[in-house]
Amino acid sequence: MKIIIHLLSLLTLLYAAPLTAETPRLRLATTTSTDNSGLLDVLNPVFEKKYNIKVDVISVGTGKALRIAENGDVDLLMVHAPDAEKRFIDNGYGLERLSVMHNDFILVGPPDDPAGLRQAAILEQALQKLVDSRNTFVSRGDDSGTHKK
Repeated sequence: MKIIIHLLSLLTLLYAAPLTAETPRLRLATTTSTDNSGLLDVLNPVFEKKYNIKVDVISVGTGKALRIAENGDVDLLMVHAPDAEKRFIDNGYGLERLSVMHNDFILVGPPDDPAGLRQAAILEQALQKLVDSRNTFVSRGDDSGTHKK
């Protein structure tokens, strides 16, 4: 009977060992623009090697990333909608907000500039010219940081 107990104990240790030796994981929800920038391809391997933690990246729009984080399904959030990020923190979903980078937004249109946007001095004027001209404006139309901006 002692031999069976020892064998069972040994088998338990053999099967449990890989579970305890598994590399810890950090779940990061981020935007597609951050993921597509290549920044994480540079940062994650260095971080993973230094801290022996595997980073699992979930790349979605800002709105979806925030909802995933609100549900507690990720450990870290990297998005680009400052007002939404501040609400996220104020509502108790996160501990701290730090700026990592920023986006520049540009208007792109046809070469003939039918709305006369090139004459605008600031973005607000250009957008008003676009509205006044009744030309088509296309946005992603989702809950992304780009659309929020």
